[in-house]
Amino acid sequence: MHIHVKCPDGEAKFWLEPIVALANHYGLSPKQLNEIQKFIQEKADEITEAWENYFKS
Repeated sequence: MHIHVKCPDGEAKFWLEPIVALANHYGLSPKQLNEIQKFIQEKADEITEAWENYFKS
């Protein structure tokens, strides 16, 4: 399972399982990537639940 993050400066793809990990990116600084990854880690359960609910429909 993965998610895509789009920002004005660029984009990134993060794997959610087995751990939150950066898959690839362009245009984002290491600081931005760290902030995004931290946010995803904090919200991983909510993101996973929303993903599952969306794709069950």
